[in-house]
Amino acid sequence: MHLRSLFLPIVATSRRDLAERAVQLILGLLLYGVAMGLMVRGGIGVSPWDVLALGVAGQSGLGYGMVTNLVAVVVLLLWIPLRQRVGLGTLLNALLIGPSADLTLAVIPAPPSLWVGAPMFLLGLVLLAFATGLYIAANFGPGPRDGLMTGLVRRTGWPVWFVRTLIEGSVLVVGFVLGGPVGVGTVLFALGVGPLVGWFLPRITKLREARSHRLERTPVA
Repeated sequence: MHLRSLFLPIVATSRRDLAERAVQLILGLLLYGVAMGLMVRGGIGVSPWDVLALGVAGQSGLGYGMVTNLVAVVVLLLWIPLRQRVGLGTLLNALLIGPSADLTLAVIPAPPSLWVGAPMFLLGLVLLAFATGLYIAANFGPGPRDGLMTGLVRRTGWPVWFVRTLIEGSVLVVGFVLGGPVGVGTVLFALGVGPLVGWFLPRITKLREARSHRLERTPVA
């Protein structure tokens, strides 16, 4: 396989379109990390992947953000036999989310009670869905975990719901065994993230596509 074939091409209607989408991508990934930090601080449970990251962090002594990045790198290695193509968004996803989450944890203290922690988690969940819409609509390639799912679906022919359940269920079990926090927030995430992303993503995508088309028709000065 040629090196060029490993990477997704970057397509844009204009230089300004490319610049705006790049800013949207970076903003989305940074906000995604903030959302993760808020959910961790909420103290009522986290997503399956964060259960794994926090479990590994607790066992290894490494920081949560660093473990998040390392998990992303390991997931990217699993792309190789699946022949998944890497995009700019894929690489930045693996690099930016972890530090953004760590910074959020450093700035925001643990809540004094469940009455503060639960709304903090819910805010993080909504923000994560919004951030997901931002970075996916920027159209620079899938994140490592999303790409693993779509790659397995393409290679095996299994339904998307089955592959996603298999991946996240396995991650959740391993993280729980390692001591990661499983709670009501984990259930809320499982039930809520799909509908929330399903609400934000098409709307943000529609706005982004309309903006890109306007920039394509704008004459160069």
